[in-house]
Amino acid sequence: MAAQSGPVSAPNFGARPRPRMRVRLVRFARSKPLGALGACLLLVTVSVVLLGDLLARYPSEQVFSQAPLHPPSAEFWFGTDNLARDIYSRIVYGSRISLFVGFSVVASGSLLGAALGIVSAYLGGKADLVIQRVVDGMMAIPGLFLALAIMSALGQSLANVIIALAITQIPGTSRTIRSVALSVKEMQYVEAGRAMGATPWRIMWQHVAINCVPPFIIVASASLGSAILAEASLSFLGVGAPGNIPSWGGMLGGDNRRYMVQAPWMAIFPGFALSLTVYGINLLGDALRDILDPRLRGSQ
Repeated sequence: MAAQSGPVSAPNFGARPRPRMRVRLVRFARSKPLGALGACLLLVTVSVVLLGDLLARYPSEQVFSQAPLHPPSAEFWFGTDNLARDIYSRIVYGSRISLFVGFSVVASGSLLGAALGIVSAYLGGKADLVIQRVVDGMMAIPGLFLALAIMSALGQSLANVIIALAITQIPGTSRTIRSVALSVKEMQYVEAGRAMGATPWRIMWQHVAINCVPPFIIVASASLGSAILAEASLSFLGVGAPGNIPSWGGMLGGDNRRYMVQAPWMAIFPGFALSLTVYGINLLGDALRDILDPRLRGSQ
């Protein structure tokens, strides 16, 4: 056979480089425009939290004695409240409370609920029966009523708000993750782990738990929005964050309600910030559900 002439091209093994992060973000924005909008809204809120000291025009508790119930103006962008405090600055500082409570509740209550659901599903038998009956009892009480009862027992403080809301997140997360873990524990790789002599705890956390991460992300995104709303509800009822801590719910409740007809900006701007943040989280959560849920992935 005659020898081939010409330059020899490098072998192509069909290796396809992974798309860069920017390309992935563009694809996500094109396929899930509402999810991208939600991510942008959440990013704005996070930026306000991180840059609050630079964005706020005045300290949250600074009183302008000559300007109570001052309407929005060049000096006071969102007006002032009945105590002559700048509403814009209080909204900026109040964003820290909302996101701090939301992420703390997800990091504690949702994680604990997920762990409880995995243990309940894997152990089965009497352990599963006892755990689920406790979960049923917690789910029988509306979440806000349960949080109010816990707050009345523990007292009013930011730490107690997180504890109360974290407890209300446990049953729903536990029930959802348990349903996923029940199917995962019947997979062949779990049976292989048992045959190789792996301990139940090793299988539970290294095989079952890792496959419950996508549904947990979906549940956590929904829990984040509900936790922010629940904190605002508790503050609105006067049992949430202490009065010296600015919070969006606190700005909508308490004595402020008596002045909202006279000064509607006291309700419009805090309510708009709260609604926009929760709306963005819900949009992002819906997009993550569509991407991570295998039942919806094939229909896209």
